Amino acid sequence: MAPTPPARLFFDWTLLLPALTLSLLGILTISTFGEGASLAPRQLLWLLISLGVYFGLSKIDMRFIRSTSVVMTLYAISLALLASLILFAHPILGARAWFSLGPLSFQPADLAKLALIAFLAKYLSRRHVEIGDFRHIIVSGAYALTLILLILIEPDMGNAIIFGTLWLGMMLISGISKKHLAVLGLIGLIAASALWFGGLKAYQRARIISFVNPAGDVHGSGYNAYQAKIAVGSGELFGKGIGYGTQSKLRFLPEYQTDFIFAAFAEEWGFIGVVLLLSVYALLFLRLAQIARVAATNFDAFFTLGALILFAAHIAIHVGISLGLLPVTGQTIPFMSSGGSHLVLEFAILGIVTSLARHSRASTRDISANEYLGG
Repeated sequence: MAPTPPARLFFDWTLLLPALTLSLLGILTISTFGEGASLAPRQLLWLLISLGVYFGLSKIDMRFIRSTSVVMTLYAISLALLASLILFAHPILGARAWFSLGPLSFQPADLAKLALIAFLAKYLSRRHVEIGDFRHIIVSGAYALTLILLILIEPDMGNAIIFGTLWLGMMLISGISKKHLAVLGLIGLIAASALWFGGLKAYQRARIISFVNPAGDVHGSGYNAYQAKIAVGSGELFGKGIGYGTQSKLRFLPEYQTDFIFAAFAEEWGFIGVVLLLSVYALLFLRLAQIARVAATNFDAFFTLGALILFAAHIAIHVGISLGLLPVTGQTIPFMSSGGSHLVLEFAILGIVTSLARHSRASTRDISANEYLGG
């Protein structure tokens, strides 16, 4: 009789530990250490809820998410919620992007990101060998564009860019040809021109202009970007120390708990801290890439790579804004920024990735054992 294999953990420490570390660093950055009201206690509660979601999803068998009916249901729910925002939600900071239920708020765009990853993973897992047919790019792009247009109407330029980057990234890993990539670039240029002259709000155009000429209006549209660069630069090599960031704690840097938390972190931890922070993200990305490389199915591989692309897009845009390399669009950074819905989504995605990898390995072991026993 073959020996009984040792029990395996139902969660993945190599995924969970970097995410948990990043979340705790975020809570540390937004904490005021008793000097005024702090969002840290609430964020700690959201972290506990998110961990519960991660453990729950990683324990159950999530392979049902591969089903076409599940994927399309998730997409339809996301579509309905985004449309409902435009009809029923009250504007917050000029955008209809949240449903507010008393002290709680929910951003449907977060659920839509999961829906788009699952949809593209399902679509490409069947058609990745036929991706040379431009028709598949058109169809998948139409599904993504529907979500993007609803988000632009809110308006939420930052998340619209994230959705576009997610779709483009998954097209690239599926093996899109250079000719088709050039066509997409031309379409993107035309769309950007149309947005500039007819789709962008006045304040959004002002942000882009201030990005091109940051010194042109440092007391107006360029204020946030200017303060973020001051915060990052003032951190120097070793930072000012935890809790001693003047730009953030004295509120010169607006929204430092969410849209500019990287700048607040860089001010307190300095260049060395930033290197360590990006190293933790790199460990998370390497683990996701490793899971995708040994995935049991095409869906699992595309879903895991979609998660990697989503996190990487958020980080690149958020850090780029803080360094003055990109226009200000108001974007969170994974696991660190204050907020509940995006944190729950991020841990939920990791839970699904863990479950798919764990149950696929278990199925492979069962098959191997049956073959060995002559089953």
